[in-house]
Amino acid sequence: MAIALQFTNITVNDVDEAIEFYTTLGLEVQMDVPSGDYRWVTLGSAAQPGLGIVVSVPHAGRSETEGDQLQELLTKGSLPMLVFASDDLDTTFETLRASGAEVLQEPTDMGWGQRDCAFRDPSGNTVRIAQARG
Repeated sequence: MAIALQFTNITVNDVDEAIEFYTTLGLEVQMDVPSGDYRWVTLGSAAQPGLGIVVSVPHAGRSETEGDQLQELLTKGSLPMLVFASDDLDTTFETLRASGAEVLQEPTDMGWGQRDCAFRDPSGNTVRIAQARG
């Protein structure tokens, strides 16, 4: 039996702002699915075909109460972070910084054998980018 991650969901305040941020990171829009007042957009990379992230707002597909609770967690920055791998961390970092993304950590050598940096996406989600040292 084989199993692989196909996609993960990222909650954002504004889907279009999220698309701008994540395409600056190098992802491409794969699907844009409207549903009433909401939409789910899948972004992915040719480097990892079949793996994507789906961005949507807190109330998309949820009850008002659940959407409100998720919005509160998003506002606090309490949702799980995303970690991307890059083969050129310094260039990726400079590209995101030049786009105006909020820098949380500049590229730093970590004790476990990689370098990484961190940003916040426009909704406040923490995005880390790592590169194996070598």
